Amino acid sequence: MRDAEQTRPIRLSEYQPPTFLVDQVSLDVDIRPGDTRVTSTLSLRRNPADKKGDSDCRLNGEHLELLQIRVNGQELNAGDYRYAGGELVIHAPPDAFELVTEVRIEPENNTALEGLYVSRGMYCTQCEAEGFRRITFFPDRPDVLSRFTTTIRADRQRYPVLLSNGNPVRQGEEQGRHWVTWEDPVPKPCYLFALVAGDLAHIEDAFETASGRQVALRIYAEAHDLDKLGHAMDSLKRSMEWDERVYGREYDLDIYMIVAVSHFNMGAMENKGLNIFNTACVLAHPDTTTDAGYQRVEAVVAHEYFHNWSGNRVTCRDWFQLSLKEGFTVFRDQSFSADMHSASVKRIEDVEFLRTVQFAEDSGPMAHPVRPQEYHKIDNFYTVTIYEKGAEVVRMQYNLLGAERFRQATDLYFQRFDGQAVTCDDFVDCMEEVSGQDLSAFRRWYSQAGTPHLKVSEQWQDGRYTLNFHQHTPPTPGQQDKQPLVIPVALALLDRQGQPLELDEQGALEQVLTISEVSQSVTFMLPERPVPSLLRNASAPVVLEMEYDADQLGHLLVHDSDGFCRWDAAQRLYLGALDRIMAGAGAAEEAAQLQPVLEQVLQRSDEDPANAALLLKLPTERALCERYQPLDPGRVHDALMALSSALGQRLSAAFWPAIERLRVTEPYAPVADQIGRRSLVAQLLELLAAARDSRVSEWLPRQFRQADNMTDRIGALRLMARFDLPQEQVCLDEAAQRWSREALAMDQWFAVQAAIPGDRAVDRVAGLLADERFEWTSPNRVRAVLGTWANSNPTGFHRADGAGYRLFAHALKRLDQLNPQVAARLAGAASSLTRLEPARQKRLREALEQVHAETRSPNLAEVLDRLLGERSDNGG
Repeated sequence: MRDAEQTRPIRLSEYQPPTFLVDQVSLDVDIRPGDTRVTSTLSLRRNPADKKGDSDCRLNGEHLELLQIRVNGQELNAGDYRYAGGELVIHAPPDAFELVTEVRIEPENNTALEGLYVSRGMYCTQCEAEGFRRITFFPDRPDVLSRFTTTIRADRQRYPVLLSNGNPVRQGEEQGRHWVTWEDPVPKPCYLFALVAGDLAHIEDAFETASGRQVALRIYAEAHDLDKLGHAMDSLKRSMEWDERVYGREYDLDIYMIVAVSHFNMGAMENKGLNIFNTACVLAHPDTTTDAGYQRVEAVVAHEYFHNWSGNRVTCRDWFQLSLKEGFTVFRDQSFSADMHSASVKRIEDVEFLRTVQFAEDSGPMAHPVRPQEYHKIDNFYTVTIYEKGAEVVRMQYNLLGAERFRQATDLYFQRFDGQAVTCDDFVDCMEEVSGQDLSAFRRWYSQAGTPHLKVSEQWQDGRYTLNFHQHTPPTPGQQDKQPLVIPVALALLDRQGQPLELDEQGALEQVLTISEVSQSVTFMLPERPVPSLLRNASAPVVLEMEYDADQLGHLLVHDSDGFCRWDAAQRLYLGALDRIMAGAGAAEEAAQLQPVLEQVLQRSDEDPANAALLLKLPTERALCERYQPLDPGRVHDALMALSSALGQRLSAAFWPAIERLRVTEPYAPVADQIGRRSLVAQLLELLAAARDSRVSEWLPRQFRQADNMTDRIGALRLMARFDLPQEQVCLDEAAQRWSREALAMDQWFAVQAAIPGDRAVDRVAGLLADERFEWTSPNRVRAVLGTWANSNPTGFHRADGAGYRLFAHALKRLDQLNPQVAARLAGAASSLTRLEPARQKRLREALEQVHAETRSPNLAEVLDRLLGERSDNGG
């Protein structure tokens, strides 16, 4: 039997408090390559809240070689304990006792990158969600909060920097080796434990809190990357100031540290006082980092810092409550980024990602609620539903309460639950208590999977304007019957000049309607028939089914003051054109219909170039592939290319003057004005490249070679590769030579090639996997090649003969042996299985079944079970 088949699901309904609590943890980690030993001293006591009556003490432990075990100083006999199946059971211990264990571990062979492992010669940890059990024995669950003291010992020359949580309190040397002891005064769950030992350099700064305390700030990296840390430090200081000002939260330790790590399964980790970051989320330099990369660093630094309160000081009772910390903190980092840059552009970018990725997850076999009911491996639930949809659930509460009462509610939440492990219901309770609203129906957002569809119709008669709302949520695996949800709908009604009409006697120009029934209507008395601007600022994560005509959409696109609604109107215009092209209409005729309104967008582009770029951006192939069923990726690609080419041809006379006017000639800086202009120029060049405009073939190689920044350079390379333009290969070779020593830049080089569409993509990706610079053990490199290809290159992945699926299956099997988390996340790219046309669907299913038969990890097995329809019990 496969190992994966031996696991039973963990269910929310079966939650029980821990039998034993751990008040104090003392760790001694003796790092010796090939023979690392961890001695753990735990002060345990029976939990008075435990009702199970289990006389035994049960601790988690995986891949540990147990060398000794003592209770209250006495060595245990073989009959006093049992270690099997990832669990250490101590039979009938005292109600309070000290447990000492010594284990041997092998970080050097830990390719799963959980627990303690090695990245480029540096020892580091990743303990969320269940990695601490690979370091020592412990009740590895988030509702056991303990004070940690950690001593690290290592060779002084090879590992001069030894870091852990809290504050350094003692240090010393011993025969060429040295040791440092760290004490963390704040009780924390073990998933927040961190340790780093390596040859690192750092930059240092300080932050004075609102109460006058000085906090030392340090960011560590390899010495050759020191010049790439300044942006992260600036972002950290801005985050600390913003969290004090907007949420009233001060940092609580004397030191805050970040360490950049090359091999990391996630983006970053909020370990208390010692954040460990993927290098992609902390290093930034104009030569290697795009504008989007700079913004990502800022957002991720903020996200992990904000976790100090929304996740660390107040943590999750159990992993079913994961969105309690992640959804709330994503909402916080989105709000921070909106304040730092353009709020409108940030909101559109977030909603575009939500619609493209999370809505697809909600409509496929991987659908699950924001608070799942069960799981086999919690690692598989670090999903866009938990994070991005979870953030939207928090945003809706913000919309329902308003800014002032939402702040009061979060103050109450942090004060009431500081130092505790709590639930999503505890969070909503605070919203209810402060607002006086009954949010019992709203809580369905946490337990009900799927994206609601909100159908809206309008009626106009004798000055009475009525909007009729009808909601329904399609069935999802394990949840066939859906209840109505509470949906806040922000709206304005625009007159013929595009100005908002007064909606009530108080002169309100915007309202937030609460739609909580299956069907509801609202009527306004107005002087003229309006154009409705609905879901302003994307007030709820729903599919809006509103039959706007082209004139209404054009009116919204040109006049609406709400950036999201303007963008949504543009997307609806593009989708309507693509629908007609897919049905046989001519792309030239569709482009001619769009030309007047897009020319108006371009005429106003100097006001906000970043917003104009989004308005001129067509839907992605990935988004379109969710729209058309049964899916034939080739037809979708051809329709999109036809419309792109036609628009580029019709608008080229307007595009080139705009490019000359807007292009950045001053020295590079990742600031809003430059970012917006670069973004708009890149969007115009993409449409011109699709049109095979002759000037593009000259422009792009020159831009690649002369640009002073990575945004323009990789943008030019991407367009040359995507559209098979002259000098593509020459420039790819030049880029590889230029970036050979920069891993993050080479990741982008790999991704550019993995994204090239068409039947040749499979052979190209196979070649990239065979390239000596490709690393199967590097999650960043795997995501750059396999993630880009499988998720963002539909024609390349879904080749008609199934060659892409066979390559995908080979990659999954290999990754499952090295890093099950990465394998399971990559497997999610096959979620389109049931939407494919029959021949492709058959071939992909056969490939997945072959992997399923050989899978050993529960991570990949759980995902494949759901993809193949063998497990659909994750509903409410």
